[in-house]
Amino acid sequence: IFFRTMAPVFIIGVAGGTASGKTTVCNKIMHDLQKSGEVALINQDSFYKALTEQQRADVVNYNFDHPDAMDHDALINVVQELREHRAAHVPIYDFVTHSRRPETHVVQPAEVVIIEGILVLAVEEVRALCNLKIFVETDDDVRLARRIVRDTAERGRDVAGVIQQYTRFVKPMYDAYVAPSRREADVIIPWSKGDNDQAIDLIVQHIRSKLSQGDLRTLFPNLKVTPSNFQVRAMQTLIRDRNTQGHDFVFYVDRLVRLVVEYGLGFLQYTEKEVETPLGDQYTGVGFSSGICGVSLIRSGETMESALRACCMGVKIGKILITRHAGLAERRVLYVNVPPDIKDRSVLLLDPVLASGETAAKAIEVLKAHGVPEKNIIFLTIVASEKGIRKVCGSFPNIKVITSDIDQCSNDKGMVTNIGQFGDRYFGTEDISGMRCRWFPEGNESMDSPQK
Repeated sequence: IFFRTMAPVFIIGVAGGTASGKTTVCNKIMHDLQKSGEVALINQDSFYKALTEQQRADVVNYNFDHPDAMDHDALINVVQELREHRAAHVPIYDFVTHSRRPETHVVQPAEVVIIEGILVLAVEEVRALCNLKIFVETDDDVRLARRIVRDTAERGRDVAGVIQQYTRFVKPMYDAYVAPSRREADVIIPWSKGDNDQAIDLIVQHIRSKLSQGDLRTLFPNLKVTPSNFQVRAMQTLIRDRNTQGHDFVFYVDRLVRLVVEYGLGFLQYTEKEVETPLGDQYTGVGFSSGICGVSLIRSGETMESALRACCMGVKIGKILITRHAGLAERRVLYVNVPPDIKDRSVLLLDPVLASGETAAKAIEVLKAHGVPEKNIIFLTIVASEKGIRKVCGSFPNIKVITSDIDQCSNDKGMVTNIGQFGDRYFGTEDISGMRCRWFPEGNESMDSPQK
């Protein structure tokens, strides 16, 4: 039985200097949005690392404003849980003892999640999770005055200690990390006067618009879906039909793959090019600005190689084999064979089904480790699940994901697309004498060989 999944979670990152008014901005946004849906707030201050005995003894010299003072992995895990519509346990930090309390605060899933903190936009891994990035800007002297009032009243500090910490750590770290993150923001809110209702209204209207559209493409601009018509929908129906014969399944998959490949090629980098026509005239057009190559994920990705070769004569194609042990979520890279100059090329990553997104994410990490910039990677697939899209598009905002269709369903067998076991259906290995065929690398044989 298949059922529709919940709508994607909209994540807002709110950053700014200490005492800039971030909390007030978040509260106003939450107040207005709660009229139309649930909102959860995650404060980055909850994720300070607990100090050791030695650090507590010399706490006046500890830099709480450096990125290393934060447990970013714990924050990311909490946000990922909420993105999957699961309740998350947020640590409670004691600013008097500089340690985490034994209990945690449970945050329930919500349509909108707000992450607030001075370094939210300064840390790339956290920033990549955000659908909307906001920077709250306030004059330095106003922020210092607010911090003195707050820390003496709420955190048991004295004025001299607050000023000393501000001049030694807060201001230098603001200049080094917080202020530069301003350029990463989608929206900058001036907040020196402590009130900017027009900006809040515009932000809330924008968020409501995104939520009402209910389309993943509004959340992830790097997601592209090929144009659809009745012919395309008919082919997508046939490849999902359990009664479709093997040769028909292969035929219609190949047609869809060709459409996706040709559409994806339109997102490569081009430069203006002038040529001479057979009549001797000059024609100004475009040409590829850099070389291209394909990388297929063994084995299903190899079904897309023929379409790529048909569109790009002589294109180089590499291969990556990634596996997962039964019962374990972690993916392992078993084989990599890519062109030696891949870092200088635009890369078309081939995998016909984007399911959980874990394998695709691992493959992208492999490409990045070989020097390929995210912006040079285009992931091509014919069917993508919402879960996989959120994983890949959210984790790698600079790559492009091209698909012909989005599956908005999952089932009780743990599958997140309703196309079934793609590789077995395409290669005809669904059932041979009651035993499922599996691939294992043997000896020194090349994984490029057709036999493998």
